[in-house]
Amino acid sequence: MQDISLHILDLVQNAVTAGSDLVKISIEDNPDTGLLTVSIEDNGAGMSEEQAARAVDPFYTTRSTRRVGLGIPMFKAAAEISGGCFELKSGEGRGTEIKAVFDQNNIDCPPLGKTGDTLISIILCNPGIDFIYTHSCGGSTFELDTRLIKNELGEVPINNPDVLNWIADYISQGLDEIYGGVSK
Repeated sequence: MQDISLHILDLVQNAVTAGSDLVKISIEDNPDTGLLTVSIEDNGAGMSEEQAARAVDPFYTTRSTRRVGLGIPMFKAAAEISGGCFELKSGEGRGTEIKAVFDQNNIDCPPLGKTGDTLISIILCNPGIDFIYTHSCGGSTFELDTRLIKNELGEVPINNPDVLNWIADYISQGLDEIYGGVSK
């Protein structure tokens, strides 16, 4: 995948398929160390210990519609190729947490990509699921919680085009603030 945000999109889709109704996406950009930590945590069905161990194998999938599962293995490989690391924690009935650390100073580190666009796509396609997005950089943090937005909207659906435009602007402004005007 060309950038990390596309990995996030793929992993969130896994969480949705696993029956999650809450997905937490966290990005921690540490300019002092050059490390970028990305984690996706869900409250879906989770995996057994054996499934979790095999989830990093591209030739293993629990889906019956295809014979390979590339999302998790590709995310792991992208982190490790950049000099980072990868961790997967899961338990049946407890959801799954995937965490990858990327060394942004490594030439093989993929760019973060357009996380705002990725979040809009995720919300548009999954209006019934709640998302908490936290992005921090250098001591500043931006958070988006769709539960709070839905509460304010009342009967208006979160995937209404006007609402999505507002969310896109909100994300853009929030990321500009934490990056000092240089949006990620």
